[in-house]
Amino acid sequence: MTEDRITNLEIKLSFTEDLIDQLNQTVYKQQQQIEFLYRELKSIKEQASGEDGAGSNSPKDEVPPHY
Repeated sequence: MTEDRITNLEIKLSFTEDLIDQLNQTVYKQQQQIEFLYRELKSIKEQASGEDGAGSNSPKDEVPPHY
């Protein structure tokens, strides 16, 4: 009886450790994606602010007043 309980607990522990490893890998991958997207957003913001200084305000780019 006690031996069965210990065996069951060891099995559950093994599955739990596996799950934690998988979750850690998922979190790591998501963090990499977040960092990539942050760099992309920063680059886009820098490009947008660079265009503002260039004076490229064509009427085609402006939003109509009813928007």
